[in-house]
Amino acid sequence: MKIIVTGSLGHIGKPLTQELVAKGHEVTVISSNPEKKAEIEALGAKPAIGKLDDVAFLTSTFTGADALFAMEPPNYASTDLVAYYEQTGNNYAEAVKKTGLKRVVHLSSYGAHLSEGTGMIVGSHRVENILNALDGVSVTHLRPGYFYYNLDSLKPMIKNAGIMGANYGGEDRLPLVAPSDIGAAAAEELTKTSGPKVRYIVSDERTCNEVAAVIGRAIGKPGLQWLTFSDEQYADGLSKAGLPPHFAAMLTELGASVHSGKLREDYDKHKPPFSKVKLEDYVKEYAKDF
Repeated sequence: MKIIVTGSLGHIGKPLTQELVAKGHEVTVISSNPEKKAEIEALGAKPAIGKLDDVAFLTSTFTGADALFAMEPPNYASTDLVAYYEQTGNNYAEAVKKTGLKRVVHLSSYGAHLSEGTGMIVGSHRVENILNALDGVSVTHLRPGYFYYNLDSLKPMIKNAGIMGANYGGEDRLPLVAPSDIGAAAAEELTKTSGPKVRYIVSDERTCNEVAAVIGRAIGKPGLQWLTFSDEQYADGLSKAGLPPHFAAMLTELGASVHSGKLREDYDKHKPPFSKVKLEDYVKEYAKDF
């Protein structure tokens, strides 16, 4: 199959590309960075260097393809992340319609069933709706849980204050996921002509207290706690850490939806079997880099 991978060689794109190439598929990787060209070629894939806001580029790249892995790469410079997601989704949809591509696997998020109150995840919700409106295209939305590597952002707090904390914590439950497990699920869906409308991907599930305990043991800080801050405290901390106000507000709204349980309501109704990488596997690398 001829498969297009967006997201360059990031946390998901690289293992996904490696798996697809190993299985004999013809893979084209889209990247905005010309310096990635050699690395993409070294993996046995074809680089397509261009930008996701260039519909003509997308159309040219999608032509003749059998399947597309579509994601909205992080764009923290955007002052309106939801609008950025939406525009990227519209660009994908326009190129898909122009080329007649029939299979799209979209990287969404748990919580994307909600139209408001989830920060930047509202953008994933809107892209899901845009792609669902495509006529004659089989679309599967991958809804992974809380990425393990998001825990990396708490390392400075552990080092400086000896705690973990956000506007969610304590006994709040996190459906956790490894990028490699997302890549494996994406590879599976991309090589099928059709699939489920929504597929949740979760590697493990723990409370924040349990996450703190496992990390604490791994880094030699037994008794490490994950505290729950107020929304105001959390937003203030993000701002003091140098995050732009609009981004701090988005993260605060997202965190509040984690704490309330709203973000995981649909996931709880459709829990998948857990994938391979467990929390204890992840913290081995966490401890090495700590």
